[in-house]
Amino acid sequence: MSALKGAVSVLLLVANTLFWGVPLIALTVIKLLTPTRRWRLRVLAGLHAVALAWIRTNNLWIRHWIRPQVRSDLPPSLSPRQWWLVLANHQSWTDILVMLYVLTGRLAMPKFFLKRELIFVPIVGLAWWALEFPFMRRYRREQLARNPALAAKDRRATERMCAHAREMPMTIYNFVEGTRFSEAKRQQQQSPYRHLLRPKAGGIAQVIGLLGPGLDGILDITLHYRQEKPSFWHFLCGKESDIAVIARPFDIPEWMLEGRHDEAQYKERFYTWLNGLWQAKDASLSSYCWDSHFS
Repeated sequence: MSALKGAVSVLLLVANTLFWGVPLIALTVIKLLTPTRRWRLRVLAGLHAVALAWIRTNNLWIRHWIRPQVRSDLPPSLSPRQWWLVLANHQSWTDILVMLYVLTGRLAMPKFFLKRELIFVPIVGLAWWALEFPFMRRYRREQLARNPALAAKDRRATERMCAHAREMPMTIYNFVEGTRFSEAKRQQQQSPYRHLLRPKAGGIAQVIGLLGPGLDGILDITLHYRQEKPSFWHFLCGKESDIAVIARPFDIPEWMLEGRHDEAQYKERFYTWLNGLWQAKDASLSSYCWDSHFS
């Protein structure tokens, strides 16, 4: 029965994507033909409306078909008229659907840092490109050591996204671990955390350096699954057990706004701050009491 439910969930997801893919492709063509940024912004607003309709339709069938057991702990002051930088841990493909399920309507249009390869996903990749999501190449450390100029490509993608972020409210999501958590990856990295991989600070520091006081703050989101190894398929089948989404807002410290993200001293201080945030997140994952929150 659960496999049948998962198959129906896949069909609903695909059907929803195909349905909203039609106006999305039409608006993308119009955007390509629009000569000025001012008019492209109007088309982009239409693309945002289509994307939000896709998200809300997904949320509708997820709520009534999958019926996930999701508990959220969110600050009451969130608003879709604000600019937020969201930092989240990453455990499963389910993470994105769960965050959109909980946060749509509470935050502005989401923009995710995405791996370059995802641009080739049918329809969805086109949507991400048209919506001006930043695509990152995620070079290995050895590649960057051989050719430091490669890092400039990711910096330019971040700069374009931040320049556009000033034009309308936006929520910038960053899975700062860079990949989904697994025990094998944790051991390979020799991560000092029990439930997390090592965080990467470069993209966050650049976003804060470029947007600065234009951001309303940093939103630290902890995604926690009762099931030790969460699975996207299990989620679609309605078999994923309890999920917790915990959000903590932070004001951006003055030293982050005053420093330069390419300075060595600033980088060191930023890594120290981020590792402290990750230590607290790891401790909260270890101490979370499921029974008291899902009784």
